[in-house]
Amino acid sequence: LFLYGATRKKQREEMIDRFQNDPDGPSIFILSLKAGGTGLNLTRANHVFHVDRWWNPAVENQATDRVFRIGQKRNVQVHKFICTGTVEEKINDIIESKKQLAEQTVDAGEDWLTEMNTEQLRDLVLLDRNAVIDD
Repeated sequence: LFLYGATRKKQREEMIDRFQNDPDGPSIFILSLKAGGTGLNLTRANHVFHVDRWWNPAVENQATDRVFRIGQKRNVQVHKFICTGTVEEKINDIIESKKQLAEQTVDAGEDWLTEMNTEQLRDLVLLDRNAVIDD
């Protein structure tokens, strides 16, 4: 099953029902982060894989929470794919930095989550030499 932004509402509901309730149905449900981020209960799943990281950690957390719902009976594992020396690694570093800042900030709002300074932007696009050159 594959749910993405252009999936029609009826088809979306059928896919969710099949995944959740059909014992012989598919055991894998692939969701785009934004399309699968809200309004879903996927308690049949117990593994969440984040392949394409998102700038805002709250978006990823919300998508992960589709599996952490009332009725979840299994241990849930969250996996995040990050390649060393790439943009993904830099995005992960930014996400982790934002999480730490969020934990330290009280009543600050969410605007700061989407703003990066010049140094952070430069670090984001600067690739590790070993990631782009074979020695």
